[in-house]
Amino acid sequence: MAFTLDQFRLDGKVAIVTGAGGRGNSIGRAYALGLAAAGAAVVVADLNADGAEGVAAEIRAGGGRAAAVCVDVADEASTLAMAAAAAAAFGGIDILVNNAALMVDISYDSCETVSLDAWNRALAVNLTGAMLCARACVPSMRGRTKDGGGRIINQTSGGAFPASGIYGIGKLALVGLTTTLAKQLGKDGITCNAIAPGNVTSDAGKLLVPDDSPFIQMLAAACATRPRGEPDELVGALLLLCSPAGAWITGQVIHIDGGWVMRP
Repeated sequence: MAFTLDQFRLDGKVAIVTGAGGRGNSIGRAYALGLAAAGAAVVVADLNADGAEGVAAEIRAGGGRAAAVCVDVADEASTLAMAAAAAAAFGGIDILVNNAALMVDISYDSCETVSLDAWNRALAVNLTGAMLCARACVPSMRGRTKDGGGRIINQTSGGAFPASGIYGIGKLALVGLTTTLAKQLGKDGITCNAIAPGNVTSDAGKLLVPDDSPFIQMLAAACATRPRGEPDELVGALLLLCSPAGAWITGQVIHIDGGWVMRP
């Protein structure tokens, strides 16, 4: 089949984006808006119900289809309810974007001093949450793969290469979940990939790493191009991995970071 730009379209697809209703200028919001612009119906899922509804309303105001769902990704019953709400609203699930994560509200203590509660909470959200959401959504995806459904995209981080602290450990473990799901679900026509952003000028990113942070100077020296990117600059890779154009890609990590992490 000859390639056409229509292969990047997502008309008729249903996508869930977790963590899409949090802090205003967020990666999750950019993902949700990008998927809607490509034609997908979007379920904006977040622990912040008002934030989720705000992003869903933004999509609807632009002529797209969207619904808001309150979800705690670390709670299995909540993820199952999220998947059921998506199916009830739009008929099924084709795409899951596991974007929800703790980043600002996480301990950056050393492994020697961090409390066990902080450790468990971080991994419950940043790793187990992605697994629970995938488990909740895969049954619906299996019923829709004949129409090209079945895409899972996990949000890892440049901070996982190498891992440093709980955040990096969880995000590196998420790469292992990505390759495992890719292998286990491939014969069902479901792909699983990951996006590893560098330092992004989202509200959360700028709160954690202000413009005058010494870390920015270190990144500027380490990156091949520029040290920071906008949330919208991640959307192109997401659409590739979600669309028919990316159907033969699975088990991969795409780094979008100005050449900070370079992996052959």
